[in-house]
Amino acid sequence: VFLTRAMQKQPAMVLPGAVQMRIKSSQSSTGERLSQTKSMVLPEPDTLQKPVSMSAITRSTVTGGTSLSITLMVLLGEYLNKAKIAEGGKKLRKNWTSTWVVLCSNQLLFYKESKQEAVANLKPGGKPDGVDLCGAVIEWTTEKSSRKNVIQITTSNGHEFLLQADHFPTISKWHDAIKKAADSLSSGAGGQSCGRAAFHRSNSIECLSRPTCEPTKLKPKETKSEHRRSIMFKLNYSASDSADKNGVKNRLKKFISRRPSMKTLQEKGLIKDRVFGCHLLTLCERERTTVPKFVKLCVEEVEKRGLEADGIYRVSGNLAIIQKLRFLVDQEEELNLGDSQWEDIHVITGALKMFFRELPEPLFPFRFFDLFVEAIKIKEPTQKIQAFKKLIHQLPKPNHNTMKLLFQHLRRVLMKSKKNLMSTQGISIVFGPTLMWPEFESGNMEVNMVYQNQIVESILIECVEIFGPDGM
Repeated sequence: VFLTRAMQKQPAMVLPGAVQMRIKSSQSSTGERLSQTKSMVLPEPDTLQKPVSMSAITRSTVTGGTSLSITLMVLLGEYLNKAKIAEGGKKLRKNWTSTWVVLCSNQLLFYKESKQEAVANLKPGGKPDGVDLCGAVIEWTTEKSSRKNVIQITTSNGHEFLLQADHFPTISKWHDAIKKAADSLSSGAGGQSCGRAAFHRSNSIECLSRPTCEPTKLKPKETKSEHRRSIMFKLNYSASDSADKNGVKNRLKKFISRRPSMKTLQEKGLIKDRVFGCHLLTLCERERTTVPKFVKLCVEEVEKRGLEADGIYRVSGNLAIIQKLRFLVDQEEELNLGDSQWEDIHVITGALKMFFRELPEPLFPFRFFDLFVEAIKIKEPTQKIQAFKKLIHQLPKPNHNTMKLLFQHLRRVLMKSKKNLMSTQGISIVFGPTLMWPEFESGNMEVNMVYQNQIVESILIECVEIFGPDGM
């Protein structure tokens, strides 16, 4: 081996990436001999302007007297964001990490960190993870990640990787280089460049490739003992396991076919419908009433001992106790709100507000929201009251009767305002967003909230005119 510049007795200049691999095959009388030489070649002066980041490795092989020349790309290392999303077809949790990536002729190598030696000589700075590119599919993707500039690499054995860079030209360069390497491995030289066995027609010819990037020879990972045991278990018990699976499937089918319907379970009391979160019409139909029983119980208990409580409906109760009350109501247990555990009246008022907030459709149905907003915009008071009265009487009966009971109750709360310190405006602020909201938040939320409060306040003030004389 001789250096070109050494022969001319001039100092040699070595550039990363300017390594040219020359493989010569010669035939002697005793047999074939393969020799390999490396030479450092100084590029032309016009090529010294930019550092070389990509080099070409040329391999020459002799097969049956025919010389095959395969040119494969080697892309030197660069930091990219990598995420492994599948292993052997099994989905994995996506976890992005910054990785030093090196493209070798037949594989993609991932290093934890970069070293100067790895850049100059393509030597690993630690144990790398290798990805075989033979048969791999490389494509752009926007569905697997919310990040921009993401490419997906799917290997032949079911592994899936994502590579990403913030700079598009960078990731585009890697996409083209990896795709070119994968395509050349899959189709070049009749598949001889792939690192796995290939069989062609009846005269099966096994094609095994030599390592194309010698400095990065990877040792196969040792199989863990647990993995070996699982493989042996599958080999020894595959037949019985499949038979057992078939038996389980048959038993499951019989069980599902004989499983009782939801209606039957409800009739037997095994499954009970909820009260909180149930549609108002469905709940009233189930209870055979036009006002939910829980609403009536809360109103009666508050009027019995809570009309003079300070900040009634404004002060929040203990959330843990409210949730306990809610659980008992959903289980349809016998409920006594006069029990000592419900001594705090704000627990009862908090549960009542929660009931209305968790309705799938509010007390003011969605289709009436815009109509009530248009009514509140009417400036003439008499016309405004008549518009409200007309709309309320068009509501479904459970909505109308529940609204009537609630507003008449709130009217009685206002009559004790000197002691409970609740005003019309205070009640409307609490119950405005609780009793009505739009189906889709298309407009300004602040404006809608103002309208909600004004609507509840107007109905509360004109409660007698709209619903008639007060009465339970």
